[in-house]
Amino acid sequence: MRLLVLGGTRFVGRSVILDALDRGWDVTALNRGVTGALPPGVQALLADRTDAVQLAEALRGKEFDAVVDTWAGAPRVVRAAARSLVGKAGRYAYCSSINAYAEGRPAGGDESWPVLDADPGAESTDYPHDKRGGELAALESFSDALIGRPGLILGPYEDIGRLPWWLGRAARGGRMVAPGRPDRPWQYVDARDLAAWFTDNLAAGTSGFVDLTDPSGHTTTRSMLEAVVAATGARAELVWVDQEAVLASGAEPWTQLPGWLPEGGEYEGFMEGDTTHAVATGLRSREASDTAAATWEWLQRDGFPRQRPDRPEHGLPESLETALLASVA
Repeated sequence: MRLLVLGGTRFVGRSVILDALDRGWDVTALNRGVTGALPPGVQALLADRTDAVQLAEALRGKEFDAVVDTWAGAPRVVRAAARSLVGKAGRYAYCSSINAYAEGRPAGGDESWPVLDADPGAESTDYPHDKRGGELAALESFSDALIGRPGLILGPYEDIGRLPWWLGRAARGGRMVAPGRPDRPWQYVDARDLAAWFTDNLAAGTSGFVDLTDPSGHTTTRSMLEAVVAATGARAELVWVDQEAVLASGAEPWTQLPGWLPEGGEYEGFMEGDTTHAVATGLRSREASDTAAATWEWLQRDGFPRQRPDRPEHGLPESLETALLASVA
């Protein structure tokens, strides 16, 4: 397979490249060349994909069996890339998000839930609409596009700061806040499993929309945080703080408690989606212990990544942690 990855130096794109290389595929990556080095064995095409002239010039004379696009900004950029690859690529895969669904999706929700209204030619607005617009932009040029909708993504090369923050906090040791009900499902997908799903299904000719997270309950808050502590080898003590106390403290779910969401209300379905279609199309889910250990190994080897300017800083401020720990002392 001749694979083109748009991006490829960070997180999901890099995971796709590494998976494809392991399969012996011929891998090309198109990016600006400013956010990191590509793995050995990858052909690099240097271009700013937001510039139509640069994009066209970089792709001149190139042909690919498949393309993977992970863009998370303005949908018009996906539209331009997809249009430029018509006649040059056989298949197009777009890594979208379950944020593309309309609000209110309940626990057990699946691909049948209504999606947001979005414009495939729009400038960037917000993440959910950008991702839905990106889907539509890909489908304009490739009606058989493969659209993966992951939820929370964790694993090596994560440059968002979620699992790296938990690992860094555990490494400091001491009493450490563990939020909510210990057995609350923590639904995520390892970036390596996500990458393998994309390459498997591109090779198989799969089309359409698939939600991509592990089955609900495969991982819980307890199993994830225990895996985090074990991976670091530190003497951190998990101190369970009930959901009401967490919310009353003003601690922000998802960002200040990275990747964690309270149960009920508007978040009801986010960590408990139906992944029947994902399993049927071959998504394999590794254990949280593998995700945590591999991420910690990467951090120890390469260091903690710089804060991305397009994402909020993650982690619980020390003053909030102190207050929460004192509430259960």
